[in-house]
Amino acid sequence: MKAIRVVQFGEPDVMRIETVPDPKPGPGQVLVRIKAAGVNPVDTYIRAGAYTKPPLPYTPGLDAAGTVEALGTGVRGLAVGDRVYTSGTLSGAYAELALCSVDQVHPLPARVSFEQGAGVNVPYATAYRALFYRAHAHAGEALLVHGASGGVGVASVQIARAAGLTVIGTAGTERGRALVKEQGAQHVLDHRAPGYLDQVVALTEGRGVDVILEMLANVNLGKDLTVLAKGGRVVVIGSRGTVEINPREAMARDAGILGMTLFNTSEQDAASIHAALVAGLESGTLRPVVRRELPLAEAPQAHKVVMEAGAYGKIVLVP
Repeated sequence: MKAIRVVQFGEPDVMRIETVPDPKPGPGQVLVRIKAAGVNPVDTYIRAGAYTKPPLPYTPGLDAAGTVEALGTGVRGLAVGDRVYTSGTLSGAYAELALCSVDQVHPLPARVSFEQGAGVNVPYATAYRALFYRAHAHAGEALLVHGASGGVGVASVQIARAAGLTVIGTAGTERGRALVKEQGAQHVLDHRAPGYLDQVVALTEGRGVDVILEMLANVNLGKDLTVLAKGGRVVVIGSRGTVEINPREAMARDAGILGMTLFNTSEQDAASIHAALVAGLESGTLRPVVRRELPLAEAPQAHKVVMEAGAYGKIVLVP
């Protein structure tokens, strides 16, 4: 099969497409024929050696969608040909075939394309865990999603609206703001405009928001604390550096700053999260937005594009 391989950590051009042996499923494992693989910022951090470091060489990628190619012994509830999406893999998603444990494979409803399915796991599981497992958000609360036009942002808007929250989303481009509005945010702001956070306070009649999902904490966290309601929570989903904050802003509001990474999710919580995501995909409540499709060989270009400003939906690789 064809697969992207990384032989050393570094810039995007360390990724090369190669021909490697087809993996074979062992007991409790599933072999998936990949139709599309999702590209996430975390993939770039791993490739650069700035995050977890898998043994070299390795095939990148956590998220994919496709069909069941073969089953190992002891696997029940799946059949060859089933449409599925993955929540991680054992062998890497940037390939024509991926080996998964049975708990990494989830049903992909017929109404969802393979390209959309490749955009489910990291964005939607992250958004769901941030909202309900870290912030404990509930209906009637006000939510600010910073960077709402990216993969996690779009997922957050859709999930929060379905759960009855009032959503304020931000984006840095007119196209991005239109997308955020289309996904159901009641209010959309330009986070490049001076004083835009004053609008957040005005939209909540001076009370502030209950929850903030923060994709770029090194830029926004200090200012986030000033627009929280009493008892408000900021969930830090992404950051690209350090930041200085005034702790008194948190003290005055009894506010919480909560970090999270999807990799800390327990097996039990992951099963619950994906049960909810599959139900949302089936009903049409959750609708992954695909920005761009690239051939598998263009993985280096995909890693450059996914880190550019002006996020808009998901980037996927097609074998």
